[in-house]
Amino acid sequence: MTENVNLSERAHVSNERTLVLVKPDGVQRGLTGEIISRLERRGLRVLAAKMLQPDEALTRLHYAAHVDKGFFPGLMAFFTSSPIMALVFEGQRAVEVARQVSGATDPVEAAPGTIRGDLALDKGQNLIHASDGVEAAVEEIALYFRADEVLSYERDVDRWITGS
Repeated sequence: MTENVNLSERAHVSNERTLVLVKPDGVQRGLTGEIISRLERRGLRVLAAKMLQPDEALTRLHYAAHVDKGFFPGLMAFFTSSPIMALVFEGQRAVEVARQVSGATDPVEAAPGTIRGDLALDKGQNLIHASDGVEAAVEEIALYFRADEVLSYERDVDRWITGS
């Protein structure tokens, strides 16, 4: 009986979208597939994906909150040093799930089993960006994708994940 209640509760949780970036170190180390796989295994589905070379303008927009901070020049150099993979994921509590799977920003503090805890080398090269809120996700997705580039579809497995 409890399982039916849990399935019903899961069915009422709305889907969210979130932006995930595989940063230059993730692309250069060949970890893009591993990162996508970990997020998909948690029930998220990819709605959009593209490789791109970030320029200074995009980096300033994406990291606008950090432009005046002392570490920004290094962040700019790192983020523009190599292509990145931009992805839109969708699923129940996608923002929270993506951040949980990513792990703490500092790999030393990231739990084992998370992307950063298992694979990242240091705080400055931590493989992945995941939106920190639903509103931020909407803004960040718009930086990287036009509306017609983000698909919407259902998977047969989703009924097993969501219970609906």
